Amino acid sequence: MAVPRRFDRRPPERDTTRINERIRVSEVRLIGADGEQVGIVATDKAMEMARDADLDLVEVAAGAKPPVARLLDYSKYKYEQEQKLKAARKHQTQVNVREIKLRPKIAENDYNTKKGHVARFLRQGNKVKVTIMFRGREQAHPERGRDLLEKLVEDLGDLAEVESRPLQEGRNMSMLLGPSKEALRQAREAKSDREVTDEQAEPEAPEAEPDAPEAEPEVPEAEPEASEAGETPPENDAAA
Repeated sequence: MAVPRRFDRRPPERDTTRINERIRVSEVRLIGADGEQVGIVATDKAMEMARDADLDLVEVAAGAKPPVARLLDYSKYKYEQEQKLKAARKHQTQVNVREIKLRPKIAENDYNTKKGHVARFLRQGNKVKVTIMFRGREQAHPERGRDLLEKLVEDLGDLAEVESRPLQEGRNMSMLLGPSKEALRQAREAKSDREVTDEQAEPEAPEAEPDAPEAEPEVPEAEPEASEAGETPPENDAAA
């Protein structure tokens, strides 16, 4: 049976800032284009001042009495705000929690592989939840899981910081590791290298190739005439 599709019926986001004719109050506290305090003026008068300066009348504090409005180029102002928001998001560090599961009797090769995964996650700036899974009689020896977790922290060296000590929860024992300052430094360097690589990978506009010269038409070679020296014309088969 086909699953019915779900449509997002939420209305699209719209700009709720009131500008120009959308300001319906009778008067506003006006701020000039240079930031000077003009004072309380009629909205119609403020609109006229905005038109004379080729600017917009923008409501910046709707809760005030009267509302505060300012003369500015709203399109330019909105673009600058979007660029600031984009730059702030670019410098934000998103931390994810990854999970690695181990067994108390894990083989050495498997242990080294799991340890490599943990180190990679930490170098990416993520936190790692390491879980030891006990089965059957293994639950009678929780110290083996604790020893394995302590060994992992020791082998990771200066990449990990223990944020939560090993804690037994039913059949599992968990520990939370966070990236150290060294791991965060490596994460920032890796991010910078990726940004540089992406910038260098942008294709350049190909240069226009010179027009190929037109091919000269081939001139067929002339066939030799029969009257050349040393040759005799063929005799007619017909009787004279």
